[in-house]
Amino acid sequence: MSSSKNPRAGQPAPPKASPKGAPNAAHKAPAKVSPVDELIQGNDQFMVTTVDKLVRWAQSNSVWPLTFGLACCAIEMMNITTPRYDSARFGSEVFRASPRQGDVMIFSGRLCHKMLPVARQVYDQMPEPKYVIAMGACASTGGVFDNYAVIQGVDQYFPVDVYIPGCPPAPEALLDAILKLQKLIRSGAAKGGVAGEQAPKVPKKGRVKKHA
Repeated sequence: MSSSKNPRAGQPAPPKASPKGAPNAAHKAPAKVSPVDELIQGNDQFMVTTVDKLVRWAQSNSVWPLTFGLACCAIEMMNITTPRYDSARFGSEVFRASPRQGDVMIFSGRLCHKMLPVARQVYDQMPEPKYVIAMGACASTGGVFDNYAVIQGVDQYFPVDVYIPGCPPAPEALLDAILKLQKLIRSGAAKGGVAGEQAPKVPKKGRVKKHA
């Protein structure tokens, strides 16, 4: 059965053919893309840095504390490894029993003159770069122990990188000090116990500096 209606009625007109030699609008030439843009737009990823920054980044994220407790602040120091604080998030959960494997020495409490030679011997056995945190008022300034037996600040004999106030400071304060130490390591401002930042010499055993 035939119909008098045009079967092409209502349909869009076919595209006009472009003149000979002229490019078709539907097939434009691709724009030139630089090799860098190709990497950014594609699946390939790259990073530009220096070896020094890469090493500092690795060091800052694996600062292992030395197992070294002096007084009541050591109880707060032990808490940072518990699930509540989880120092593993910052790569500092591994307390090493050997100074050969320790990166940071945390003076968690008062340091007496009698303990000074032992602490210095342990510090000297740590490999470089090594860092020091003075945890609490007693380690930083002697605290309430203003007498001849307690050293009025461990920075008299050790190059301290970070000080923590409080008596005793909470575990959150120690975690904050570890984060600050990581920033110092990444920026290259941490002392690290290297040449030029060595701790002062410890007096001979039995000789105690008179308290003024």
